[in-house]
Amino acid sequence: MKLKDASHHSLQHLAATVLLAAPLLLGGCAENGSSATTPRVSGSADSLEQVAIERGLNPDEAKAALETYVAPGLYDEFTMVTSGGHSGSIYLIGIPSMRMIKEIPVYAPNAWQGWAQGAEEGERVLDDGTFAQNLKGLPRLTWGDLHHPQLSMTDGDYDGEMCFVTDKAAGRVAVIDLRDFKTKQIVKIPNTVTDHSGFLTTNSQYFVVTTFQPSPGGPGEYAPIEEYAEKYRGAMTFLWVNWDTRRIDLELSFQLELPPYWQDLSIQGKGDYEDLAFCNSLNTELSTGRSAEGLPAMEIGASLNEMDYLHVVLWREAEDLVQSGSPKVIEKGGIKVIPLEVVQEEELLFFVPESKSPHGCDITPGGEYVITAGKLDPHITAYSVEKIRKAIDDKNFEKRDPYGIPVLDYDACREAYVEVGLGPLHTVFDDKGNAYTSLFLDSAVAKFTLGPPDVPEDRAWQLVDKINIHYNIGHLQTPASNTVRPRGRYLVALNKWTVDRHPGTGPLHPQNLQLIDIAGPKMRLLSSTPIIGEPHNSQIIETDRIAGWRVYPPGTDPATMSASPHATQQGEERIERTADGVHAHIVAIRSHFKPDTIRVRQGDRVIIDITNAESAEDATHGFGLAGYNITASIDPGATQRIEFTASEAGVYPFYCTEFCSALHMEMTGWLLVEPR
Repeated sequence: MKLKDASHHSLQHLAATVLLAAPLLLGGCAENGSSATTPRVSGSADSLEQVAIERGLNPDEAKAALETYVAPGLYDEFTMVTSGGHSGSIYLIGIPSMRMIKEIPVYAPNAWQGWAQGAEEGERVLDDGTFAQNLKGLPRLTWGDLHHPQLSMTDGDYDGEMCFVTDKAAGRVAVIDLRDFKTKQIVKIPNTVTDHSGFLTTNSQYFVVTTFQPSPGGPGEYAPIEEYAEKYRGAMTFLWVNWDTRRIDLELSFQLELPPYWQDLSIQGKGDYEDLAFCNSLNTELSTGRSAEGLPAMEIGASLNEMDYLHVVLWREAEDLVQSGSPKVIEKGGIKVIPLEVVQEEELLFFVPESKSPHGCDITPGGEYVITAGKLDPHITAYSVEKIRKAIDDKNFEKRDPYGIPVLDYDACREAYVEVGLGPLHTVFDDKGNAYTSLFLDSAVAKFTLGPPDVPEDRAWQLVDKINIHYNIGHLQTPASNTVRPRGRYLVALNKWTVDRHPGTGPLHPQNLQLIDIAGPKMRLLSSTPIIGEPHNSQIIETDRIAGWRVYPPGTDPATMSASPHATQQGEERIERTADGVHAHIVAIRSHFKPDTIRVRQGDRVIIDITNAESAEDATHGFGLAGYNITASIDPGATQRIEFTASEAGVYPFYCTEFCSALHMEMTGWLLVEPR
């Protein structure tokens, strides 16, 4: 794989040339908040100095441009897998170029890739993910709020095999196979209506997901909001991953009921503490809003207590209880559930007080400390996991909450308190013993040192740098931050507002990604990049750790990643009339469909199996049948099945939607629906 070498001599030479030209260069462009247009380059510039002058770049900006440039034909060193929020997609971004490489549709139909637009692969996956809602008479979901992509791990480090994502809107998760970067499964989590955060255990045995808003059960389950404290519950769900099928299996999954606080960000312990899991919570006040009924608005009612709770879950003990066949574990909604009273009785859950309205919940690379941040507290709090364990063993409790869950002594668990700035949210890590926290209100990133064993005592827990970003940062990410071996070098700020960062293209602004160099003692802003949708979280992996297939083995069903029983070999193309309709076995190859004319009768059930017989890389064919709202993308070697009822008579052309050859325009056909 051709990767950009950051130490390439020509890059150093170019950067040196730019710096030598410093006296000639003009001032910066828009970095102080102006909306100046970048100067036009004439095209006649003979030197690097002249290009920099005509573009109005100062030395730092010109150097940053060189550091982020990846020449044609070369690959970025890292790939960022980032959420697209309510676009329902994942986006792949190259680092350092910040080029968008690919969109992976997950929860929403996508016409270009034919996802959930008529081809069975996407239709079936999307339908399976909304089956529980359909049982209750609710419409099929065609959107999702995609948060928190998680890359699969082996021994605590990314392996480039799979990606798992959550859906805050509907309490769902999805499974993406990184062999072809396509969604393979959407699972509705039982007994929940929303989720937010998820994490993978050390070897990706479980995808663990926490609820956000509690509920009395799954979709359609009802209890009056006045009975919120008694009948509403949160959950931490351990979704078992079958690595033979690369799918989630609910039969081997389990769930812990939690009090009806709003569980938020979550993470597994590391090293000696892998048997623990942690998650934040807010609304320990049990506020239900109802501002129109004379009660405090949720924003106010859920912010009254000075402290909320960090959840500490002894998940291995919970797993043992489930696998023992204990009668205390019940079946509910198609999954094994440990009820809240059993969670309390078996002491599977403990709380640690944390600053109110927390968001981030992150664990250091060695697993020694959990870092949390309350949005209304200008500090981060570092908890020692060893101290938490000791407080549990010593039963060092401040009290019990209304559900009987022990609350550990705050001072016995806290390791450090670092003032970082206003509106702290999330924390990520580098390979040099530093942490970086996003500051929503300050529109900045704060850098501070960690404690032993990463940093000596005399330099531990100190704020060492801060950099402004544009604007209102949410998440942030560094390469492999949540693994046991962070890579450092770069940080990406995932910003909520853009204001003057990009040209005005209407009231709905793009979101803004900013690339920051963290290799040296001071952070340096390198670039800004507009992005589609709202990026909530991301993970960054070395590009050469991803080994995506270039073509499918001939006749592959992308849904199962195995040989399709519907594949058609060249020479076996045909159309068959069956008892209830017509079955077309089609081969697509440059530059025709064979057969290219499908004759049916009005009311027939139509099945079209299309096999792309190409073996050349990137030789994708499309199938567009607008009359029946169908589009499919058939990659080389793949077989796609399309099913529909020919309910309306008429002549319906279809064609290859992917420009594939010089005679692409001739790659067409007809669906002829004879009237009754």
